[in-house]
Amino acid sequence: MMPIQGWPFWLRLALAGILGAFAAFGLAPWGYWLATLVGLVFITPLFLACETPRRAAWLGWVFATGYFANALSWITEPFLVDAERHAWMAPFALVFLAGGLALFWSFAFWTTRRIGGSPLKQGLLLSISLTLVEFARGYVLTGFPWAGVAQVWVDTPIAQLLSLVGPYGLAALTFVSTLPLGAYLYGPGKPSYLLIPAFLTLGSMVLSLGYATFRPEVQFKQQVVRLIQPNALQHQKWDPDFAPVFFARQIEFTAAEPRPDLIVWPETSVPAWLDNAQPYLESITKAAQGTPVVLGIQRGEGPRIFNSMIYLGPEGRQDGLYDKHHLAPFGEYVPFGDLMARFGIYGMAATTGSGFSAGPGAALLDAGPLGKALPLICYEAVFTQDVLSAPGRADFLLQITNDAWFGTRSGPFQHLAQARMRAIEQGLPMMRSANTGVTAMIDPLGAVTQSLDLGQSGYIDAVLPIPLAKTVYARIGDIWVLAALLMLFVLVWRNVGTPRVQIPIDPSP
Repeated sequence: MMPIQGWPFWLRLALAGILGAFAAFGLAPWGYWLATLVGLVFITPLFLACETPRRAAWLGWVFATGYFANALSWITEPFLVDAERHAWMAPFALVFLAGGLALFWSFAFWTTRRIGGSPLKQGLLLSISLTLVEFARGYVLTGFPWAGVAQVWVDTPIAQLLSLVGPYGLAALTFVSTLPLGAYLYGPGKPSYLLIPAFLTLGSMVLSLGYATFRPEVQFKQQVVRLIQPNALQHQKWDPDFAPVFFARQIEFTAAEPRPDLIVWPETSVPAWLDNAQPYLESITKAAQGTPVVLGIQRGEGPRIFNSMIYLGPEGRQDGLYDKHHLAPFGEYVPFGDLMARFGIYGMAATTGSGFSAGPGAALLDAGPLGKALPLICYEAVFTQDVLSAPGRADFLLQITNDAWFGTRSGPFQHLAQARMRAIEQGLPMMRSANTGVTAMIDPLGAVTQSLDLGQSGYIDAVLPIPLAKTVYARIGDIWVLAALLMLFVLVWRNVGTPRVQIPIDPSP
């Protein structure tokens, strides 16, 4: 048994914060997945040493705050684009976002310690509880599943399990493969206590590697897609002196030979509202020389404004329209926006009251000979539920984004990692055009076949991969994973182990 209970509680909290921050290095752009596993293994003995549920909740909150503060450090960068208006909010955004998301994990720690039981039982219960609160984090108040634990596997064969169990199922396997091992470090040292966590860990690894080995090989069509990246810095994007430069740059890339089968411009890439954009659209059509173009543009409809994607057919007609429906809080809209506007608080991407309006929901966009596209604008690709809610099966996923908001550190790379996860989950290729990077073609196994790095202007002509068969996860979605987790929680609660020792209740926090 590790002699943790004799340590001062403040020291345990400090170690928890360090472990949480260290665990975040498993995410992009670092990709040190072992760091995440080490953080999860060693937080468990600290948790089991907590004398009360209240102390367990504090420990979980500090651990998770460290994790999210490191993982989401990029969140300060959007506030520095217009520093005069928003810079004062940057530290508050990081503190409140990290601390707020940490409340979900804190609740899991509190609940598990409240139930109690043997170290192994609590390790298993904490694994399931953390997965359940990750579900909640992805849905409550429109959700924010960024920095989910499953993201650490995106560059490994284990990521292929996303096609079976999705991001929350893979998170559950990650927790179950680590937290019970940490419980063994705290436990009595009997070999029998190591059997279940060792079996779960080895079983998960064998399943992952075996499944990845037998995944089908990706095939490619004869169709080529041009993905354009103008590299417009956010503080210059709408500047009258720079906007024509960026538009001309995209026109040049569009007109380049040889001709592709489809051209994709990034989010809000036309510096005009749709109702007034006819001269711009005519220039695009002329440069495209008969090739269809997908582009991002803003449009108005009475008092409402939308962040939209349109499909220009070979003749320059608008043959398809999609309005973004999953908006970024405090980015594209502000809750109670008209009231907040009286205090000078607006969404960073909009300067009118409540900001952008949400579109009707997920939809398919007819991309002509290339088939049906599932359009995703910016961080809609973060939400697996937005992809699962499509009215039918697409031939490919199509993301346009303006990652200039996310800065140049970790944000754009984490966004790309989550886009790759959606491709694996659905068994569909994804074409991704980003304003400043990373622009990429992603195959149905989540591999980047071609890309244009962050901070570069240019384009890539990428061959479109053929979609795989509909995956298990695409068929069953999250509901069955959630139901299985709830059943496992009850089963472990009632049947696995008994308290090894009764710890006196310490009334101090």
